Amino acid sequence: MSLESEVDLPGEAALPGVLSEELHAELVLFRRDLHMHPELGNQEFRTTAAIKERLERAGLKPRVLAVGTGLVCDIGEWDGGRPMLALRADIDGLPIPDMKTECSYRSTVPDRAHACGHDVHTAVVLGAGLVLAELDKKGLLPRPVRLIFQPAEEVLPGGAADAIDGGVLEGVGKMLAVHCDPRVDAGKIGLRNGAITSACDRLEISLDGPGGHTARPHLTTDLVTAAARVITDVPAIVGRRVDTRAGLAVTWGRIESGHAPNVIPQHAELSGTVRCLDIDAWRQAPDIVVAAIDEVANLHGAKSEINYVRGVPPVVNDADVTELMREAMAVRRGDDSVESTEQSLGGEDFSWYLQRIPGAMARLGVRTPGERTVRDLHQGDFDADESAITVGVELFTAAALLDAV
Repeated sequence: MSLESEVDLPGEAALPGVLSEELHAELVLFRRDLHMHPELGNQEFRTTAAIKERLERAGLKPRVLAVGTGLVCDIGEWDGGRPMLALRADIDGLPIPDMKTECSYRSTVPDRAHACGHDVHTAVVLGAGLVLAELDKKGLLPRPVRLIFQPAEEVLPGGAADAIDGGVLEGVGKMLAVHCDPRVDAGKIGLRNGAITSACDRLEISLDGPGGHTARPHLTTDLVTAAARVITDVPAIVGRRVDTRAGLAVTWGRIESGHAPNVIPQHAELSGTVRCLDIDAWRQAPDIVVAAIDEVANLHGAKSEINYVRGVPPVVNDADVTELMREAMAVRRGDDSVESTEQSLGGEDFSWYLQRIPGAMARLGVRTPGERTVRDLHQGDFDADESAITVGVELFTAAALLDAV
């Protein structure tokens, strides 16, 4: 069905799909329920059941993914013609404690929290699905839209790979997603053409050698010194073996060795991340990083065992899909509701979808306007201005309608 009569008019009233106050209130409660019951990657059984029940109550037919958690649900029936638009949410939480002491919906699960905003992402895609389903019943949805509720985004290499293997991209031509950004005010989104996130891999190293007494380091392999040199020298070496504009960086998060001040240990362990802004450099990163570690370890007589865990490539936003999101947001809330955003060094497995089809991720503002405190992602006090749920829903519904014209 043509939407010409709607899209020729400027402003919010031009398109259907505006969220009602009643549905916004329901989605806030839904998000808070998820926030109180966070589940880790591939364990999101309660979350999956809650999403499934609400979609079925709307007359839809969600399908649980083959891995046992996560869902895919189509709004309308695809006839094999023009490929569908997909909307993706991630549904897992983080293994950190919720530190919000004065919050009625803080996590009830010890050492678990929705500290990355996946509960908000889920509420946004659920809400968009419910609104689009109503438009479909009225004959106002020109072509089908697919909802993807993906598990295990926080588990490298990401649940997106399993979802793709399960066929979620069959019939899909492009994909949209949002990610909470506590640096952007609620009511706005941040957009960027090209890479918007970094590649991210995990690095685990074991160093071994004969230990000894600290009085006689010349008779030992001094593993503490060897580990220290790996920590300081490897990032510097790596930074000189690729174009510096690629931003290839090794950063350490853990080091463990020894038990006594006068004993040179026989074993040391290090772990950290490898991040990269450029996808071509990311493809070379394992060889470059492993070679640098071996060189430094050998120089100090240490035997190295390296576990290089491939993570995710950068999320590279397609220019046309990014423009679609810009237009959708401008229709809903005006041109000033869209701001440019920088490339982040954070990793996101949404990138795996964009290796197959064009798509784009927007940064969804969740900071209450005027608030000076930034509750950063992956911190126990993270929370979101829940008006962002309405913004995300209306962004997605507008994009679905504009894309179909």
